[in-house]
Amino acid sequence: MKKAKRLDFLKSAVFAELDRIKNEVSAQGMEIINLGIGSPDRPPAPHVYHALQEAIENLGNYGYPSSRGTAELRETIAWWYKHRFDVNLDPDREVLVLMGSQDGLGHLPLCCLNPGDLALVPDPGYPVYSAGVILAGGSVYYVPLCRERGFLPDMEGIPEDIATRARMMIINYPNNPLAVVADKTFFAKVVEFATKYNILVCHDHAYSELAFDGFRSPSFLEVVGAREIGVEFHSVSKTYNMAGCRLGFVVGNEEAIEALERVKSNIDYGVFLPVQKAGIAALRGPQEIIEQNISAYSARRDLLIDGLAKIGWKVDKPQATMFIWASLPKDYASSEKFAAEVLRKTGVVMVPGTAFGKQGEGYVRIALVQDEKIIKKALKRLEEKFRFGGL
Repeated sequence: MKKAKRLDFLKSAVFAELDRIKNEVSAQGMEIINLGIGSPDRPPAPHVYHALQEAIENLGNYGYPSSRGTAELRETIAWWYKHRFDVNLDPDREVLVLMGSQDGLGHLPLCCLNPGDLALVPDPGYPVYSAGVILAGGSVYYVPLCRERGFLPDMEGIPEDIATRARMMIINYPNNPLAVVADKTFFAKVVEFATKYNILVCHDHAYSELAFDGFRSPSFLEVVGAREIGVEFHSVSKTYNMAGCRLGFVVGNEEAIEALERVKSNIDYGVFLPVQKAGIAALRGPQEIIEQNISAYSARRDLLIDGLAKIGWKVDKPQATMFIWASLPKDYASSEKFAAEVLRKTGVVMVPGTAFGKQGEGYVRIALVQDEKIIKKALKRLEEKFRFGGL
């Protein structure tokens, strides 16, 4: 079989090498402590999985669902948006149910990019951002996110000819992998920029509810003019610990919603109805699980950061997400070499920053997806093998 050249861009060499080393270390008998993948380790709330169980037992729920999502779920999403962000949405025209937010992020470029059209993609950025553009035949213009700017894009630094040619722009706050946040002042600048150049903004807001120390992430759609030029993606995966259920949604600009619905109606039949019922229970039901998640992740964050500091590795404390974006310790220059050395010596998996783009050099992403007992074990192994001597 002769494979399409675009496939060459879809499997990161960094992740492939990490998997190879992980298998090598595991074969030697060392237990792997995976602080790499960002998949919640905590279970969903009982009322959520009970709703799923009840819906599974209803034999009428096994037919093809609508690719749009049920009216009940779309109305629930609109209700949740009003309750959480004070944003009014039309559930029939401004809400679309997805098989996880990645589903929509990967397919939206098919709706707005012709071959060769430009998309502004953050670097570092979640891999699906560029993958979706490449699969649509578009061209990626990487917008660097640098520490000196608070990891926010410098829109004034984007060349005029690039901005004029761009058809879509992806932003993501709270950010994966950077674990930084943005406010409505920044979103207002994005709206101004996108309106000027007629660019569709795609805001990935999957980590909106995983924020610490009293921070509450605003919606991009709270800004005047945002829904005229943009959409916002959410996921129940991170908020309600339902990653395997594959349920998310996109809201906002009705033209973009209609276009994405048209694409999806040609490639899938929507989310399994019991999963949609579980999503309704999650959004409408008791919300204590969110505070429990915040408490668990913030405690893990503090434990890990304090433990790393004791062995000379000082890293920034994030305000949100389930990640730490850590500058490499002193005397280390290569993210990939450092992550490989840590994995070989300790069995602890961290993701090199270069897996998320060239601007990720000099960093590793550490996921807070293990309980405190396992994090303490990881810290003990690191302490036995490394003494970093500060930054």
